[in-house]
Amino acid sequence: MNRAAFFGVVLIVGSVLAQETAQLALPAITISVGGKAVTAEVADEPQERVTGLMFRKSLASDSGMLFVMPEPEHAAFWMKNTTLPLSVAYINESGLILEIHDLRPLDEKPVPSTFSNIAYALEMEQGWFAKNRILAGDRIKGLPALTGR
Repeated sequence: MNRAAFFGVVLIVGSVLAQETAQLALPAITISVGGKAVTAEVADEPQERVTGLMFRKSLASDSGMLFVMPEPEHAAFWMKNTTLPLSVAYINESGLILEIHDLRPLDEKPVPSTFSNIAYALEMEQGWFAKNRILAGDRIKGLPALTGR
């Protein structure tokens, strides 16, 4: 096998492994979002936050992914390699939803938070927040401790 073919195989295998890793479910918790129970996979490590819901083909009903930031900061989410239409809620340290944004599948343009004190982000199926009448100002209960503390 020549060098070019070898590196091509390495790239393909690496891509497949990244997709398989991205599709593995993370540990999940149940949180209360505006009084509604949600099963949320917890992404609290750097690689988990980077990968997020990439390559996923579906989400179970009332399920999503909770991103735990190392400390409160500006947040920005994008949809690289993510075909599911999602909405993201940016949440402060006390569990208050500060803002909600719709995200477009495969859009690599970041959607930044307006606020600089984002401690968590919750991604759900697009429209889930509106359908359940969850708005900025609602509170989330059962959030894990921040990892950087």
